[in-house]
Amino acid sequence: MAKTRKWRWGKNRWIILALILLNVVGVIVAKPTQSIIAIAPENLSSTPLFNLPGIGPVYLTNALTGMVVMDLVILLVAWIVNRNIKKDTLIASGFTGMMEMLIELLYNLTQTTAGRWTKKIFPWFASIFIIVLFANLLKLVPIFETFGLVEEVPSGGYSIVPIGGHWFNVTLPAIAQGGYNVIPFLRGVSTDLSFTAALALISVFMTQVIGIQAQGISYFSKFLNFTTMFKKPFFGFMDFLVGILETISEFAKILSFAFRLFGNMFAGMVLLILIGVMVPVFVPSMIMMFELFIGLIQAFVFGMLTLVFMAMATSGHAEEEPAIT
Repeated sequence: MAKTRKWRWGKNRWIILALILLNVVGVIVAKPTQSIIAIAPENLSSTPLFNLPGIGPVYLTNALTGMVVMDLVILLVAWIVNRNIKKDTLIASGFTGMMEMLIELLYNLTQTTAGRWTKKIFPWFASIFIIVLFANLLKLVPIFETFGLVEEVPSGGYSIVPIGGHWFNVTLPAIAQGGYNVIPFLRGVSTDLSFTAALALISVFMTQVIGIQAQGISYFSKFLNFTTMFKKPFFGFMDFLVGILETISEFAKILSFAFRLFGNMFAGMVLLILIGVMVPVFVPSMIMMFELFIGLIQAFVFGMLTLVFMAMATSGHAEEEPAIT
């Protein structure tokens, strides 16, 4: 019979105590300073990387570097899991087993909701869920919104102490006139409205694509329904109004998706910054655990709404048609 490992408080309490003491010592040695709270991501380059017609110059921002780091982490995780799966092991364990369990859970959830359209919807649902999950979790890593470029500000900045070369340590107290602030190299990508809006556009657009694949040209009848306009004028007019409301609701989904994720993640970032400055011992750790929970919930909500909307877009399709492969 296989033995299971159990948490032993007597054996692990010293680890917890050491982490608590490390937290206390850390905030005494390097007291936290309030980072820049800006809705828009900060530029790390003074010159644009390139120009897009109709949009304008595109700069290197800390949200863009955060997205690159997130993509690299996802690719690394995929490579590790793929390498371990190729080994001659019948049962995956450890990190690979956890990822396999997550993918299986997402697939079963898709199959329960979407039925025979699972193979079409699952890649989009799983991809969006994993991207949002990693985006929300990585913003809790200490290197995010911590290290960056020192910028001189006219008021409300902090003192700086050289620590060697071009490196400086931003220290308390704040200076009324002048001073310096830090523009972090990495920012949580889910706190950038451009990222959440892009995911929302992808989700809503692919919902329409899957709806057309499932129902053909008749899919557009829910937006422009003239079939009963002349036979039953009153009900036909009502169907026409319902179609207009359906069209408005599709655009409203983009705003709902984008601002829900952005609002929750940006509020969490601001809360962590303010609590870390005002009450730097113990409390930030609890707020971070709460942020971890919120990040998981938001990833699940964003993914599930995408799954549900895609599954609804396939409704009305003939049941006798073969399953999509």
